[in-house]
Amino acid sequence: MAARKIAKKSVRDLELARKRVFIRVDFNVPIQDGKVGDDTRIQAALPTIRLVKDKGGKVILASHLGRPKGERKPEYSLAPVAERLSELLGEEVVFVDDCIGEKVQKAVSALKEGQVLLLENVRFYPGETKNDPEFARALAALADEYVNDAFGTAHRAHASTVGVPQVLGRGAAGLLIEKELEALSRVLYEAEKPVVAIFGGAKVSDKIEVLENFLNLADCILLGGGMAFTFLKAQGKEVGKSLVEEDKLGVARQFLDEALRRKLFVGLPLDVVVAPKLEAGVESRVVSVDEIPADWMGLDVGPKTIQEFRRKLADAKTIIWNGPLGVFEIEQFAKGTLAIAEAVADSGAFSLVGGGDSVSAVNKAGVAEKISHISTGGGASLEFLAGKELPGIAVLSDK
Repeated sequence: MAARKIAKKSVRDLELARKRVFIRVDFNVPIQDGKVGDDTRIQAALPTIRLVKDKGGKVILASHLGRPKGERKPEYSLAPVAERLSELLGEEVVFVDDCIGEKVQKAVSALKEGQVLLLENVRFYPGETKNDPEFARALAALADEYVNDAFGTAHRAHASTVGVPQVLGRGAAGLLIEKELEALSRVLYEAEKPVVAIFGGAKVSDKIEVLENFLNLADCILLGGGMAFTFLKAQGKEVGKSLVEEDKLGVARQFLDEALRRKLFVGLPLDVVVAPKLEAGVESRVVSVDEIPADWMGLDVGPKTIQEFRRKLADAKTIIWNGPLGVFEIEQFAKGTLAIAEAVADSGAFSLVGGGDSVSAVNKAGVAEKISHISTGGGASLEFLAGKELPGIAVLSDK
């Protein structure tokens, strides 16, 4: 496929001195007992924040947290995030307990060059998720320049991701989004072959568009996780009580037929770890996929499958992985996912890992630094890889 880099204006291209710079970040982080539980997403935004500070911009940060559904709910306040961000930057971050209105305008007016202000959760207003023009205008009134660095929400057409740059008539990509676009574009348009794609997770319905797009991109597709049982059943195998999307059997059959027609290798599990129910400490054993007991369920891939998948990954030059191969939150069903994380890391290929669970697996296996690119947006990276346009990216100014 010919190279088709997505070239968007970067925050580096902007004149930032003395400007009010509205940065949409992804601070949707876990909060436990009023403290930030995992600050990975906050850390990921620091390079862009520091760049704007260093160039003398006035930093106005906006984010959502959780799903407060348009209501003000204290448990979804970004106040703990402001506290953690202050620690990471080594200076006080101004926090306003609202995101529009007079109080906010006053706080913005008082900002000095290089100072950072964090607005309250934009989803406290129903206008955010509805991309309400009035709400977008109120946010845009705070800004001279708009920067989007929240890749995790780039597939949503919300007020803070699409409305504000539409009102301003321009927008630039932050450093994190720039990095994401570069890695994802490399996979889609310039991938070195052979390309091996691994898809896991529970549902075929979440991934079918990406799978279909990868019929054109991959040389080999490996399937695991709960969704593999829908494909196995589509092949006529008995899968016991394993997770199956009955309404997707036709789609699965069509996909396998199309792959066969294109002579594309699709690897399905050869053996699986089965148990009578999904819980820790339960009796489990390894069986061939042709011998799954009627009242047991498949919860991980078995050793033969791991061996076969490893072989395919060892030859790859480009690897894309999204979704775990088993119920890896439970130790006894985590072997397959962790083994694949290690195989991806050891492959020497350009590797792109996306989706919360795959990222956790890579961290759990201790191989994160050996992965070429870990995507911060599961849903957004899937839609991008399915060939869809992301509204939060499309709206930004072209380079």
